[in-house]
Amino acid sequence: MRTDRPQGYSALSCRSRVEILHLVQQHPASTVAALAATTELHPNTVREHLQRLIDGGYVVAHTEERTVRGRPRTLFSAIDGEAEASSPIARRKARDAATRGDLMRKVMPWTDTIDPALGEAAVHQVDAIVDHLEESGFDPIVDESALSIDLRACPHAPPELEHREALCSAHRGMMHGVLAEAGGPLTARIEECASSHGCVIQLRIAS
Repeated sequence: MRTDRPQGYSALSCRSRVEILHLVQQHPASTVAALAATTELHPNTVREHLQRLIDGGYVVAHTEERTVRGRPRTLFSAIDGEAEASSPIARRKARDAATRGDLMRKVMPWTDTIDPALGEAAVHQVDAIVDHLEESGFDPIVDESALSIDLRACPHAPPELEHREALCSAHRGMMHGVLAEAGGPLTARIEECASSHGCVIQLRIAS
């Protein structure tokens, strides 16, 4: 039995960390003090969770720009591919996934079933999102020709509906961030979500 879990899995395995990720997705440029007040966690605990999320490539920190005297605060945002919330860790992971994907398609060309009209960037986005899902503990079944990914049962899903909704929302945000950091025309949409059967992700050309 495998006991060592990748960083992506550990980022989702802690309820408090998922809650913090969900909060910074909903409220970009959050402070430690604000997150601690909302979650009722000690600020040092919040900092530890944020560092794990930064190390995983899901959150970035930046220094507040101030026009008055005083020490600027550190602000935290979830990655979204934009200049102020772009993670070099997430970009490196996307490049590594593309390299592995290119190698697999070279060795096993019959596995390359994505419409070539979508272009190389879209192919590499699929590489990045599948790599992210596997790193996060899922066992995705990918239909590249249909651009759909069946996640089956979620390894993180708790019985409590409220926490499950926050988890799903946080993971949707992470997937959008991964696709944005990889760069390309595709975006993700949850087509089906049932607590006992998991989710089906449909990748589409961004409108």
